[in-house]
Amino acid sequence: MIAEDQRVVRGALVALLELESDLTVVAEVGSGDEVVPAALRHGPDVAVLDIDMPGDIDGLDAAAELSRRVPGCRTLVLTGQGRAGHLRRAQRAHVTGFLLKTAPVDELITAVRAVAAGRRVLDPNLAVTAWNLGDDPLTPRETDVLRLTAEGADVAEIATRLFLSAGTVRNHLTAIVGKLNARSRTDAVRIARDAGWI
Repeated sequence: MIAEDQRVVRGALVALLELESDLTVVAEVGSGDEVVPAALRHGPDVAVLDIDMPGDIDGLDAAAELSRRVPGCRTLVLTGQGRAGHLRRAQRAHVTGFLLKTAPVDELITAVRAVAAGRRVLDPNLAVTAWNLGDDPLTPRETDVLRLTAEGADVAEIATRLFLSAGTVRNHLTAIVGKLNARSRTDAVRIARDAGWI
C-alpha cells in the first residue's frame, strides 16, 4: 500500500513497484486518515508512508495506529525530510524502515522487500544525525499545543480544541518556549519542526 498525498509522486511509486514481478500495490491513499481503513480493507504486507500528509494524523501517527490495529502490516516511511526527530517518532511507532525520497529506485525496491521479510531498513545518514540529537523534551500535551500553534490556531481555539482553559494553554506555551530555549512561540515551532518533534 502506498500513502502519499502528491498524486504525481504516488503514481510514480505505484508504477515503479508494479514493474517488479513479486510486488503488487493493493491500495493507494492520499491522507493519513485513510491509511488504517485502507489497510484493514486490503490487508497489505507493507505500507509505504509519507510523513507529511493532510488529515488529522500524519504518516507517523498512521504507522503507530497500523502497528496496533493491523499488526501484520509492516511500515516503511519514505520521506523528503530526514529529520532525526522523525526517526525517533518512527521508532516509537514501530516503523520497520525509514528511507529518504532521494534514495535510488533500486534501493527503495530492496527496502520494500527487506521490510516485507521482517528486516529493518534505515537510511545511514539519518542514523548518524539521530545519534547526535537529544530526546524530545515536550510532553504529549505540549506537543499537541505546539502543533496547533504551528497550524495558526490562537490560544482560544487551542483551548477549545484540546478541552483546556486559555490559561492552561498559555502556561503550556510558556513551558514550551522555555524548554526549547526559544525566543518566541514562532521560534519554538521552528525548533520543534527542525528536530522533527512536530
